[in-house]
Amino acid sequence: MTDGTAVDSRPTKIMYVAEATAHGGRDGYVTSQDGQLELKVAMPPAFGGDGNGTNPEQLLAAGYSACFHNALILVGRRAGYDLSGSTVAAKVGIGPDEQRGYGLAVALSVSLPVVERELATKLVDAAHEVCPYSNATRNNIDVMILLG
Repeated sequence: MTDGTAVDSRPTKIMYVAEATAHGGRDGYVTSQDGQLELKVAMPPAFGGDGNGTNPEQLLAAGYSACFHNALILVGRRAGYDLSGSTVAAKVGIGPDEQRGYGLAVALSVSLPVVERELATKLVDAAHEVCPYSNATRNNIDVMILLG
């Protein structure tokens, strides 16, 4: 981990740009520019909706878990380990904050059955430094990583 000093995690070169458009906010649909994504979006029941569709928090959980898992596989490979059979699950919570808005919290559950716990901890810490989602959320969103 870092020593507490700010680290600039902005890219020096953009290699890929994802583009998506929301239609109707939390009660509508989202599409990607390339047509790969077209999803109905609905307010979850906890916020008075019918839950008959995905929501931004589910999309963030899917993106963060996939990105973090890829970072974990990458750091494992660099260290000489095959992390086949590992998984990363994400939970994204939303609720009111102290400024009359809303905030997010993330819990990542990492399963690394192929390595010992001490090594798994080091690999997870390294992945947390590499993962673009971790870098984007650092010091903005509470992210808890659980190693199972």
